[in-house]
Amino acid sequence: MNTVQLGKTGVDVSAMCYGAMRLGTSNDWDSSVRLLDLCVEAGVTFLDTANIYARWIPGGRGGDSEELLGRWMRERGNRRELFIASKVGFEYQDVERGLSAATIERECERSLARMGIETIDLYYAHCDDRDTLLEETLGAFDRLVKAGKVRFVGASNYKAWRLAEAAAVSAAKQIAAYCCIQQRHTYLRPKVGISFHPQTASNADLLEYSAARDVTILAYSPLLGGSYTREDKPRDARYAGPDTDARLEALRAVADEAGATVNQVILAWMMRSDPPVIPVFSASTPEQMTEDLAAADLALTADQMKRLDDAGA
Repeated sequence: MNTVQLGKTGVDVSAMCYGAMRLGTSNDWDSSVRLLDLCVEAGVTFLDTANIYARWIPGGRGGDSEELLGRWMRERGNRRELFIASKVGFEYQDVERGLSAATIERECERSLARMGIETIDLYYAHCDDRDTLLEETLGAFDRLVKAGKVRFVGASNYKAWRLAEAAAVSAAKQIAAYCCIQQRHTYLRPKVGISFHPQTASNADLLEYSAARDVTILAYSPLLGGSYTREDKPRDARYAGPDTDARLEALRAVADEAGATVNQVILAWMMRSDPPVIPVFSASTPEQMTEDLAAADLALTADQMKRLDDAGA
């Protein structure tokens, strides 16, 4: 498994990140452990969770994923080998949506306790909060970093101009800055102007800003829930722009040439982009996990990358 540097942190993380969102809810203890063990065996040590995962799944309360990860880390004794990301900002249980200092600091303590760890490696603002001053939000993150409870901070579901505003605040105040952005991102492009509220999809502005400022992009929902390949999972109609057919054709052609699956090509395309995008993949069965992990070894040619990039242009 290759590694990439996370933003300007000077720290390398695995080129793929496993999204543990459904662990502890859709996936029970035994199946979750099997998936996590497969990840680590393949060299994926970057694991992603959040305080709200997965409150919307029947039986979920929020905190389920963090609790399961904590138990697994204790049983495996592998905390030092891992890079753990969690998030704060969305509502769950008795917690309202927002990024006030009180919410950030309280939820960090709760996440640390659920996972039984002393430090969260990467702590995200899970959503933008325009009702709270960026100075307050970033100040709270900075205090957590200085206290050793968080190593680095990132953003999720932010627009490029808000990332720029946050960076300006961090620079002016000399406080912790967002080193990365986790955004809805896949090979197909959404329709122009379409909304994924409360999520935010990547666009040309975000990609250009992030590349210019060395802000790493992490892609959530990179495989659109399996809809690229599964007939029982119709593709989101919001991904039906004028270039969709051309991009799907290029994707299938490259997959055929490479002897790979469409899903593997999408993940490999992200990892081999310049700058690299880290896919946050969420395999929920050992078969899916094996397929996704194989993307790390898929060597796309320069010609194939160019055809994928240029399709529908």
